Amino acid sequence: MQIKIKRLNDATHLEASNEDGLTLQMDGSPDVGGKDLAMRPMQVLLSSLGGCSAMDVISILNKQRQPLDDIQFTLDGTREEGKVPAVFTKIHITYDLYGNLDEDKVKRAIDLSMQQYCSVTKMLEKTAKITYSFKIHPSS
Repeated sequence: MQIKIKRLNDATHLEASNEDGLTLQMDGSPDVGGKDLAMRPMQVLLSSLGGCSAMDVISILNKQRQPLDDIQFTLDGTREEGKVPAVFTKIHITYDLYGNLDEDKVKRAIDLSMQQYCSVTKMLEKTAKITYSFKIHPSS
């Protein structure tokens, strides 16, 4: 795996690209010279946790033949205050799943993602307590 980073302006607006040419932009906050033109790197990291778990949960629910109509996440992260680096110390993920889903199977899918499959979780749990909850929104 290789990522290349290039600077897009005279400040901290950056673009990352992978081997396939897919890109992701990042920027710093104004207090470090950024212009808030894109997500900050720690926001991208938190997003990566959500994306990693989403892919796991979708795959597991499909294998369980669960009729998942949609899935959405909210991730709330808390970082160390007054320290550099300011690592995440707490992260809570709220899963909103849509469809006529079996609650036990949803719980199992999320547990498997968070405890076994998600590589991002495994890295972040070294510094952060990661908790999660979910809500099923049945189809009408």
